Amino acid sequence: MLSSHRLRVLREVFRTGSIAGAARTLRLSPSAVSHQLSRLEEEAGVGLVERGAQSLRLTAAGRRLATRAQEVLDIIEAAEKDLLAQARADAGQLRIGFFASAGYRLLPLALSTFTARHPAVELDLVLGQPHELLPDLERGALDVLVVFEHALDPWKPPEGVEVTHLFDEPQLLVVPPGHPAGQRQRVRLADLSDEPWITTYGTDTPVSVLERASALEGFNPMIRCRSDHYEVTLGLVKAGLGVALVPSLGAQGAAGIQVCRLDGPRLYRRIGAATRPTNPNPALRSFIDYLRDASAQIRNALR
Repeated sequence: MLSSHRLRVLREVFRTGSIAGAARTLRLSPSAVSHQLSRLEEEAGVGLVERGAQSLRLTAAGRRLATRAQEVLDIIEAAEKDLLAQARADAGQLRIGFFASAGYRLLPLALSTFTARHPAVELDLVLGQPHELLPDLERGALDVLVVFEHALDPWKPPEGVEVTHLFDEPQLLVVPPGHPAGQRQRVRLADLSDEPWITTYGTDTPVSVLERASALEGFNPMIRCRSDHYEVTLGLVKAGLGVALVPSLGAQGAAGIQVCRLDGPRLYRRIGAATRPTNPNPALRSFIDYLRDASAQIRNALR
């Protein structure tokens, strides 16, 4: 393989027309330049220079390689600049996976400040359930994945993935306007055992968190509909078609419903940021800091 350093020497000999001129430009001794040319000839397997008693000139192969050398060095320079940009937190690319309700407030809050500080970072945002996007994080297609873990349905991250805990998000009881439960400070799930429920699908099982929590309360909920889209859930509740258990991120800003705090064993989701510790992307470290700041604001608002 041809050495880029020796290609640079050949280019300067071609540009200046002499070993002495190349030596001055490269700040090398003439003998060092001559030695590098000899080594390059060995690598190329063809004569590149014709040496006379008082002169030196490039062969046809030498002139052709010198022209190519400029192209090669331009590509290397461009690659070095690109790597330099990637090594800075204010440039490069950041690929973020997130679940839907994290996109309501948490992610916009973090990204609004992050992009103001790092406008040159190219963002690639991917929406999906954590268990669906986790393989993308493992294989390097994502830099960070915003994840959740239910206290009643814990999971362990795979080897090579670490989760930074951000905050605990309470589950809330959501009922239609005028529902009696909406007039009370706190409600137990068992108090609504006869109500129709709107609930989610399970993460990797057919059993939702509502069904797990209801089993602890001693009843089986009557499920009218399942949806992983909280806009659908809240719309059905607003229409009086049932009640629901919704995490606070999913209920924020919703109108036409009543939200109740739950009594009894606390139901909540742990929100975190999953990353690969070996990921060298400097923009990632900066984004995690802004994600922590956004999480602190949300955590304070939930108190």
